Amino acid sequence: MNRRRTVTVAALCALLLPLPLTAAGTSVAAEAPVVSDTLRALPELPRPTGRFAVGQDTLHLVDRSRTDPWAGSGPRELMVTMRYPARPGTGGPVRYLTDEEARLLLVDRGLDKAIPVASLAGTKSSARSGARPVEGRYPLIVLSPGFTVPRATLTALAEDLASRGYVVAAVDHAYESSGTAFPGGRVTTCLACEKVGDEAGYKRVSDNRARDVSFLLDRLTGRHPAWNRSGLIDRDRVAMAGHSIGGASAAAAMAADPRVKAGVDMDGTLFTPVPEGGLGGRPFLLLGASDHGPGTDASWDRDWHRLDGWKRWISFAGSGHFTFTDWPAIGDQLGLPDPQTPLPGDRSVELTRRYVAAFFDQHLKGKPRPVLDGPSADAPEVSFINPWAPRSAAGRTTVTG
Repeated sequence: MNRRRTVTVAALCALLLPLPLTAAGTSVAAEAPVVSDTLRALPELPRPTGRFAVGQDTLHLVDRSRTDPWAGSGPRELMVTMRYPARPGTGGPVRYLTDEEARLLLVDRGLDKAIPVASLAGTKSSARSGARPVEGRYPLIVLSPGFTVPRATLTALAEDLASRGYVVAAVDHAYESSGTAFPGGRVTTCLACEKVGDEAGYKRVSDNRARDVSFLLDRLTGRHPAWNRSGLIDRDRVAMAGHSIGGASAAAAMAADPRVKAGVDMDGTLFTPVPEGGLGGRPFLLLGASDHGPGTDASWDRDWHRLDGWKRWISFAGSGHFTFTDWPAIGDQLGLPDPQTPLPGDRSVELTRRYVAAFFDQHLKGKPRPVLDGPSADAPEVSFINPWAPRSAAGRTTVTG
């Protein structure tokens, strides 16, 4: 979940994370800077690095077996963005966010006077709607965003994974973001923000998201799939990654559903503990910000020894809670870099993509990735952490597993 830290109003990323560990409701930033007219060109996410173009579809899924836990009535609903390897030159343009989703997010973060709705909603990405797929069978990766922010915040990572030969399902969990657009113009807001205020509440979020993921897998890989391209999915190679409580939900989903073969938690407190008996030997990656080390998050310290398969704890120097999302790249292009997390936006995206993709390549595709074995000369920002080993002068330690 979002951990408390000092923020400055001079930075987009800092303004986007004023949420404390155990009180992550909506916060209103102090008076925000106004982006000048000369900086209002549409931001553009870094292009994917894989060999495939990227196609995109959107699904609306309804779980009629469950009542929505936040609304208290009606079925549980998900909006899902599917990305997949596609043929270049096919398909049409896509939107980063709808105007209303962008407006609600900016209002929620106190940035509506600082950043035009069009600048955020129109952020340029690389996927193409309805593009023709490259036929094959690809591993499936589920992506879950942080609490109060939409699935779009993981677009750069999702597109890159799809370009490398994965099907990616990015999920918006109803009533858990500032705004989620549903078919017919309906937009849900964060009812969960009004009902979650302590660790038990956040555990409820991650447990519910684990149920969402099981339902999603049923609808993508079951006998009557909801996606007309479901034949692209190799149902025996499924994994999950998430940011903040979305990362915590990856561990919760693995504990609840053996179909999820591997998981990545990007800077999320594990409100649903890893079972004492482990995750059945399945691999897990803890990817933390520079201030998310041993002794700073009791849940990571607790659960590190419970992870009973291949595991790594990696951090990026100069990073913050939103480093693993699109925000640093967007903020830099809007002229609002975060002085407290000096890792540049494009570098944040590059490193996140590198280590997340390497993890899935190794554990879903069986391709050894030496970058996961320890520090690399071309990535001096990256530290490998062993909570039980003495810290070196450079902040790196040996790894286990």
